[in-house]
Amino acid sequence: MKNILLIEDEVSIAELQRDYLEINNFTVDMQHTGDAGLQHALQGNYDLIILDIMLPGISGFEICKQIRAVKNIPILFVSAKKEDIDKIRGLGLGADDYITKPFSPSELVARVKAHLARYERLAGNQNKSNTIYIHGISIDKSSRRVHINGEEVPFTTKEFDLFVFLVMHPNQVLSKEQLYENIWGFESAADVSTVTVHIGKLRGKIEREPAHPKLLETVWGAGYRFNV
Repeated sequence: MKNILLIEDEVSIAELQRDYLEINNFTVDMQHTGDAGLQHALQGNYDLIILDIMLPGISGFEICKQIRAVKNIPILFVSAKKEDIDKIRGLGLGADDYITKPFSPSELVARVKAHLARYERLAGNQNKSNTIYIHGISIDKSSRRVHINGEEVPFTTKEFDLFVFLVMHPNQVLSKEQLYENIWGFESAADVSTVTVHIGKLRGKIEREPAHPKLLETVWGAGYRFNV
């Protein structure tokens, strides 16, 4: 059974989410404060973390940042904060998804299953050694490491997946919708703003001048293209 950490200060909401997850054969550890949630996240062995933003003590944003610095597991934000800036910030910190309250508990379960399935597929590919060299960049798909000009640069799970997908489709214009579907896999209720966030993150890591990208180019009105 997959073990999920649920960090949510509203007990009734947390219990509802827990019940639906347990019905679907997940084990759930609930924490109701930011401090306790962070401690469990860093010390426990979880397959996925569901995280609220507004928490007593440490905020969800800070928890996400600290988890992502040391662990590579799916992180899903669940929040009543609907502003795009909050979504962009959360995704920019390395979260894999952002679900706005209110939502159907069955939708949460579906997204949890989808993220876990993708993570398992990625982990299953680690035995296949396959390294890509391009523009002074080394991408080791087996270890999921990226070196730029000989120096290792950390990538989040989705940053790495997106980068590899772009590199594997060189000189092709890919729309935000195509990228979202292939990396996040949610055709319905797709929030393609996460693609923009992750493209910006990639440019900050691979471009000499991120404000004037040469490798990862915007094709206005169409999408993005990785130039070879």
